[in-house]
Amino acid sequence: MALTTPISERVHVALFGRTNAGKSTLMNLLVGHDVAIVSPEAGTTTDPVQKALEINGLGAALLVDTPGLDDRTTLGDERMARAAKVLNKTDLAIIIFTDKGGDSEWGMVDECRVREIPTLLVLNKVDQLSDAEAVRRYIEERAKRRVLAISALRGEGVEELRAAIVESYKRDERLITEGFCQAGDRVLLVMPQDKSAPKGRLIQPQVQTIRELLDRGCVPICCTPDRMAEALASMTTPPELIITDSQAFNEVYALKPQESTLTSFSILFARYKGDIKLFTEGVKALGKLTEQSRILIAEACTHTPQNEDIGRVKLPRILRKRFGEGLHIDIVGGSDYPEELTSYDLVIHCGACMFNRQHVLSRIERARKQGVAITNYGVILAALTGILDRVRTE
Repeated sequence: MALTTPISERVHVALFGRTNAGKSTLMNLLVGHDVAIVSPEAGTTTDPVQKALEINGLGAALLVDTPGLDDRTTLGDERMARAAKVLNKTDLAIIIFTDKGGDSEWGMVDECRVREIPTLLVLNKVDQLSDAEAVRRYIEERAKRRVLAISALRGEGVEELRAAIVESYKRDERLITEGFCQAGDRVLLVMPQDKSAPKGRLIQPQVQTIRELLDRGCVPICCTPDRMAEALASMTTPPELIITDSQAFNEVYALKPQESTLTSFSILFARYKGDIKLFTEGVKALGKLTEQSRILIAEACTHTPQNEDIGRVKLPRILRKRFGEGLHIDIVGGSDYPEELTSYDLVIHCGACMFNRQHVLSRIERARKQGVAITNYGVILAALTGILDRVRTE
C-alpha cells in the first residue's frame, strides 16, 4: 500500500512502557528519523505520537508512542487516560521493559491478554544491565512467551524486532463487498451529494468501495438518487447489486428492480469494521423505546455539523418523530465514547470509516459486556424505514 493509505486501514502498532523506557528512541529507530522527542526527563512524551509508515512484510502501519505508564506528573492521570484510549485501537502492542518490571508493565501485559491483543515483549537497554540475560529469562518465564532483548540507543536487536512485528500480526484481508458481488457484476452506487457531502470530493466509504469494486473486476455505475431512474433505464438488464447511502433508502427501494440486491455503505462498513450480527440484533431495542428512553449516537468523525447531517440532525429528528420529542439523545464524536453505557437503552454507531476494526470492536465489546443494545446507522435506518427484512446485511 502507498503512504496515502487511510489511517483506518493501517495496522496500529503501539509502544507501551514506563517513563524513560526508551519508547521514543525505539519509535524513531523503527521509523528511520526523529518523530518523537527524546529526553532523559520523565514525562517528555505528553500525548500519544503517531507516524504512518510501511513495514516490509506487513504493509501500511501506524506506529504510536504513548506516555509513560508510571507518569506521576501533574497531568499524569490525563495522559494515562489518553494512553488507555490508544489500547482500544491497538492491533499489536509492544510492551517495553528495562528491568524485571512492576505493576505498570505487568498490568499492561494482563490487559492485553484479557483483550486478546497480539503482544510483543521487549527488554530494552540491555547494554546498561549487568545481567540482561537473567532479566530476559525472568520476564520470559513469568509471561510464558518470547522476550526480545534490544538496545534502541545502539540499534541492537531492532531488525529482529521488525521481523517479530511481521510474524506476530497476521493482517486480516477483509473485503468491504465480500460475498455481495463477483467479477463482472454491475454495481449501482447511489450517492447523495447534498449539503452534508464534502465539496469537490467523495466521502471515504464511497471512495474505498468504488476502488475495491474496480479491483475485483466489477463494473461500478454511480449516480445520485434523483438520477437513479435514468441510470437504471440506461442498463439493458438490472444491476446485480445496488449500494446506497442509508439516508436514501426510501427513494432507492421504491425504484429498485426486483432482481437487484440492495444494501448500503453503512451496512457494508458495519460488516467490514464491526459485528453485523450484533448490530442487527441490537436494532430490536427499537421495540422497547419510549419518550423516556436514552440513546447514544456515536460518530467516528469530529466534523462541524451540517444542516442535514445524518447523525446529528436527520437521525435524531427521525427518532423523535417516532418516539416523542422528549427522547433523550446524546451525541459524541471522534475518540469520545463513554466508559459507562448502562444509562442508555440503545447505542447507535456510524459506519466508522475513520476507525480501524479493533477500535470498533472495542466499542461493541464495551456495550455487550454492559448489556446495552448497539446497532449501526445503516441497520437502524433500514429498520425505521420498514425495509430491514428486504435489505441484505450479510
